Amino acid sequence: MSEKKRIYLCLAHMSDEGLEQKYIKEAFDTNWVVPLGPNVNGFEKDLEEFVNSSNLNDDLNLNKRVVALSAGTAAVHLALIACGVQPGDEVCVQSFTFCASSHPITYLGATPVFIDSEKDTWNMDPELLEEAIKDRIAKTGKKPKAIIPVALYGMPYRIDRIMEIANRYGIPVIEDAAEGFGSRWKGQVLGTFGKYGVLSFNGNKMITTSGGGALITNNEDEWREIMMYATQYRESYPYYQHEKIGYNYRMSNICAGIGRGQMTVANDHIAHHKHVQALYEELLKNVPGVHVHTQPATGKYDSNYWLCTITVDPEVKIKGQENAYKTIIQGAVGGAAGVIHVADSATTDCQPNDNVEALRVFMDAAGIEARPVWKPMHKQPVYKNCPAYTNGVSEEIFKVGMCLPAGPYVKDEDVKYIVESIKNAII
Repeated sequence: MSEKKRIYLCLAHMSDEGLEQKYIKEAFDTNWVVPLGPNVNGFEKDLEEFVNSSNLNDDLNLNKRVVALSAGTAAVHLALIACGVQPGDEVCVQSFTFCASSHPITYLGATPVFIDSEKDTWNMDPELLEEAIKDRIAKTGKKPKAIIPVALYGMPYRIDRIMEIANRYGIPVIEDAAEGFGSRWKGQVLGTFGKYGVLSFNGNKMITTSGGGALITNNEDEWREIMMYATQYRESYPYYQHEKIGYNYRMSNICAGIGRGQMTVANDHIAHHKHVQALYEELLKNVPGVHVHTQPATGKYDSNYWLCTITVDPEVKIKGQENAYKTIIQGAVGGAAGVIHVADSATTDCQPNDNVEALRVFMDAAGIEARPVWKPMHKQPVYKNCPAYTNGVSEEIFKVGMCLPAGPYVKDEDVKYIVESIKNAII
């Protein structure tokens, strides 16, 4: 009897027609293997068509431009530069996120100001955001240079309220939609509301280019400026002339070829994730103490459900819970590569509850990749001295939250097996 396959959170999934290989072969056949070329241009056009579309508002007339880059992190970095962020400045950023949302702020010598989450979406709390802006102005004499909300696990943020606050104070918004490719607010694609929008095409995202990202801009002038920064800011002379510091951030023509093929299945991938989410909601609705996180039922939210998430009540008892955090992890949990530093202790002052860690271990033994939700940035040691405006929401979710597989390779029978494993784990 063959061993059951391991079920991963979100594996890269190529088009059935093999279009990714077709575009890559064209790049090799024409020797376009550098960070420019027909695939880069074609991928950017495909992305522009996608982000400028609406599924609710036929009158929406967007004309966004897109720059394909080497990573979503690069997109955040360049957006911050374009917003004029300099050493000594402050940037308001969602605390409940992956570090790529905040690290680029520090690249520029600026300081992240972390904003906690609201309960419904787990994303940036607009009321705390305004409180932070007022307080930073009072304490520093100047307003933050940018605001970065994040579409956590694909869930749309309260972009209407965030934009209203941002516009009132004259602060540009950089939408981190790295996890929210194809998620929408009132039919409009995330990343198209603010001054800039960030996308990611890492290997486990909704679509992939192996590694890569993109920056959405408002107009041609912004697009040209970002393009200059992404190509080492070379001026238009017959020799290399640099009047500003730029970066080697353009996407490779090979990676863009993968992206062109992926765009043909992007809507299928989004539909699949939503289907898996609905299945989890149905199969887990009667499991005591386990709750599937869902989008607010207002009709405005349209999450791609990049990863499906649950919370586990503290009183739920899990098999093996008595052994939680007894062993130091010898590498990364959740698929990150190249992590070799071994921790000094198995515990920290902010970590998931014992039953959540026990459930992760139980699922791992059952061949299921499950992962804790992101640890809030304001609780990360590297950011311990940064300002933070908190309400306890993200810390509480971190204690009880878990991500479940949702990618295109996750079949209905896999979801049923995952749910049965969760039930079997509960004492």
